[in-house]
Amino acid sequence: MVHQVIVFAVIISTLVLFIDGRIRYEYVSIMSLLFLTITGVISPEETFSGFGHPAVITVASVFVISAALIKSGIVERLVILLNGKSPSLHFKIAGLMYITAFLSAFMNNVGALALILPVALRIAKDSKTSPSKFLMPVAFASLLGGMVTIIGTPPNLIISNYRVQFSGQSFNFFDFSPVGITVVIIGIGFTVLLGIKFIPERKSQREDELFNIGEYLSEVVVTETSKMAGKRIRDFYEIFKVEVGVLSINRNKYKIIIPKPNERLFPGDVLIIKTDSLELKELINRTGLSLKGAKLDFLESMPNLKPDEFSLVEVVLRDDSLLIGRTALEVKLRNRYNVNLVAVSRKGELSIGRLKRFRFKAGDILLLQAPVSILQDIYNKLSCLPLAERSVKINVDKKGTSQFLPLGLFFIGIVFTTIGFIPVQIAFSAVAILLVTLKMITPREFYEAIEWPTILLLGTLLPLGSALQKSGAADTIAGLLTKLSFMFSPAWMIVILMLITMIITNLISSTATAILMGPVALSLASSLGFSPDPFLMGVCIAASSAFLTPIGHQSNMLVMGPGGYKFTDYWRLGLPLCIIAIVCGIPLILLLWRF
Repeated sequence: MVHQVIVFAVIISTLVLFIDGRIRYEYVSIMSLLFLTITGVISPEETFSGFGHPAVITVASVFVISAALIKSGIVERLVILLNGKSPSLHFKIAGLMYITAFLSAFMNNVGALALILPVALRIAKDSKTSPSKFLMPVAFASLLGGMVTIIGTPPNLIISNYRVQFSGQSFNFFDFSPVGITVVIIGIGFTVLLGIKFIPERKSQREDELFNIGEYLSEVVVTETSKMAGKRIRDFYEIFKVEVGVLSINRNKYKIIIPKPNERLFPGDVLIIKTDSLELKELINRTGLSLKGAKLDFLESMPNLKPDEFSLVEVVLRDDSLLIGRTALEVKLRNRYNVNLVAVSRKGELSIGRLKRFRFKAGDILLLQAPVSILQDIYNKLSCLPLAERSVKINVDKKGTSQFLPLGLFFIGIVFTTIGFIPVQIAFSAVAILLVTLKMITPREFYEAIEWPTILLLGTLLPLGSALQKSGAADTIAGLLTKLSFMFSPAWMIVILMLITMIITNLISSTATAILMGPVALSLASSLGFSPDPFLMGVCIAASSAFLTPIGHQSNMLVMGPGGYKFTDYWRLGLPLCIIAIVCGIPLILLLWRF
């Protein structure tokens, strides 16, 4: 009984800290795991056993395979092929959602969204429509697509392995497809026909308005009479008390990109600066610089600079970015990563100046200046997604052989798993290793492709699920739910289980929800004397239904900034989708997975 109290206390504390969000998920899960070990609920030998769990290995392999598919260019060609020219807004949204759902069924949810996000923004701009009408549907489609296969989302893998405890075997690769595909089709159909009306239109968040470069990127000249002649860049603030960012100096034919603070200025120097209109006025008055005119494009002010050398890119921060909670000065963006932070937009509010003291949050949109040759590396290192179309060209074999090889290996892995030749974790880890061996991706890209915070979260939370069962806490929860069986039919008990799961998954990660609710589903089915299959399948569908809040899933958080959404915007479309998941899912679950 003491162990049950400890487990319940740990679970409640973990949920509270997850919802609070000030401590990263993986750190919270590590603390919970260590506490369970110290109190004797789980043995030291079991503490880190989660890292050897098949679900952890499979998720890591899917990250690597997804990266290889993206690098090959085959997925981008698929997007271009399927996107085409749609005759109406409804068709455009439907096309983007179906493509996203299809990709998400076979690769990481966030990876699928990363591919579609720039395309959706471009279509929104071309259609002269607010991106908010596109981005939420696309994010939700990445969650819907995860319901289709066993690798579509980590909860499917976790629940599938819980099934092994009952029947001795996991769910097959496409066991989720009948229910998942139905929910995808009806969910997307509803969104396109009716749901789009529930999405607020944030006109201020159109792609060309996220960063109005002409408002703050200006060109000034150091004249003979200027007080800055002979002074250093740092003197803008130290002497004249004006905060201004100097992006570059044009000195005759010589260009200084991202100059140092101690760089001395001379008459005739042309400076590309970032500042707002008020600070620009003060700058001119105090220093005597001559305003040459704002520039709409950074490269236009530097005609001799090749366009493929430097670029301004807009990116959105993921919730696992190393920038979260830190400032550009603390991270040393300029010196360590050769990146210049130009501006930050948080939910549509542009931040200009004093950027070195700006603390980043997930979903922030950053305008960065960096060499084009390292952009892809920057995206990986900073865990951010580009909002504009990637300027880094993917190297594709002219004959097309290397382009289709990752897809072919991936398909073989799926076939071997489907026919039961080898388990999914063996098949996909073999594919991941082959991709490195055949030089489809480099060893460095292999490690960078894996989202280590997700792996850490999985590996440390899985023993918590075991503690829930071992201590009898899962049986206690199931016992409380079983008392409702006198008033409700078994089908309604699954509905109740799904509702509880949906509430939790919209407050914490879907992975953590699956780990917590899997043992409860097993115990509830055992208490009622039924097969656990329909209960486990219900948990799978519900755990992927994180449509109500932006914090329920990374995909929701990533589109919050670019779409200009508020926290309360999500439930308007999300609630009907949750209802669809239950109304459409339950009959099919009961038809395919009998009690």
